Amino acid sequence: MKLKLHVWRQKNKSAKGAMVTYDADNISPNMSFLEMLDVVNEGLSNTGEAPIAFDHDCREGICGSCSLMVNGVAHGPQDATTTCQLHMRSFQDGEELYIEPWRAKGFPVLRDLIVDRSAFDRIIQAGGFISVNTGAAQDANAIPVRKLDADEAFNASACIGCGACVAACKNASAMLFVSAKVGQLSLLPQGQPERQERVLNMMSQMQEEGFGNCTNQYECEAVCPKQISSDYIARLNREFISATLAHPNTRK
Repeated sequence: MKLKLHVWRQKNKSAKGAMVTYDADNISPNMSFLEMLDVVNEGLSNTGEAPIAFDHDCREGICGSCSLMVNGVAHGPQDATTTCQLHMRSFQDGEELYIEPWRAKGFPVLRDLIVDRSAFDRIIQAGGFISVNTGAAQDANAIPVRKLDADEAFNASACIGCGACVAACKNASAMLFVSAKVGQLSLLPQGQPERQERVLNMMSQMQEEGFGNCTNQYECEAVCPKQISSDYIARLNREFISATLAHPNTRK
């Protein structure tokens, strides 16, 4: 395969970026998207040009680091797939690809295709945990959990925090991410003691980080590689309203 790539290049956080065009030759259809970028970078290094900086870790669709916009779609055209699991057979020989980083105030570009996603870490630190004494593991049946609740909590826990929901949303909203984390813990007995404090703190931190509000466009759900349902956003809104009514003067 031969492809023409239009790649966002930006030297650092404060530099002005621009799209730069590269030819990608001898690309196997069986390569992953990141392997294709590896081949392009090898060619750039051989000519003395700085390679394209992009983020990755596991390359198994687990960590969510491979945060790229491909032709305007977060993670590319294939549903329920991270960029590292997107293969070049999804594209046509001779196709032009536009490759950009996430575009959101909460995810500032650090270099080329790498963005700073530490805002998600700070949201988790604000309340995405339970405070318990550690010790020997309890028996599996020590704390009864309804099957329906267990399934819903498990589905929410599938969120890998990649940020595709933010990148796809016209408001750069992080509501799907926050709702998955809040929903997971609010459904389990272990999450009940800090339930109201958690949602108030996480929502406050989300706003502080500069993420926008949800206006029910459902783009977040469409691009989520783990297919997190937007129903969790409705659950988050209920949790937030309930916590606000119970603690009108409580804020992080």
